[in-house]
Amino acid sequence: MGARSKARKRAVDLLFEAENRGMNAGDLLVARLAKPVTEAPLNQYTSDLVEGVVAHWNDINELLSTYSQGWTLDRMPSVDRAILRLGAFEVLYATEVPEGVAIAEAVELAKSLSTDDSPKFVNGLLARLAEVKPTLA
Repeated sequence: MGARSKARKRAVDLLFEAENRGMNAGDLLVARLAKPVTEAPLNQYTSDLVEGVVAHWNDINELLSTYSQGWTLDRMPSVDRAILRLGAFEVLYATEVPEGVAIAEAVELAKSLSTDDSPKFVNGLLARLAEVKPTLA
């Protein structure tokens, strides 16, 4: 697993933990940076990803809700929400990451962390966001 893939995994872990603890992911990130709970400190890309998701939280949630046909955010498994928020941030806002790479990385995270149906769902939803991205203001 490459450095950026590991950074994405750690970002998903933080987003997942924050939601399950009822915390703001940005606050959890600050706490983890100040006092790491693992041997390896969080790298800059992990921080950038979490900060980006937090900065665009409402827009990302609205877009995921709008384009996830038949699924509300609350109905999705919480790990899928974390993966989708991260993937949506990279697809829509992270200009240094090609959309295809962001989608493929999110699908790989879904394969390793979620249900058998999640990779297809994550792929479809993020591909739809990439498709409509030019029309978003």
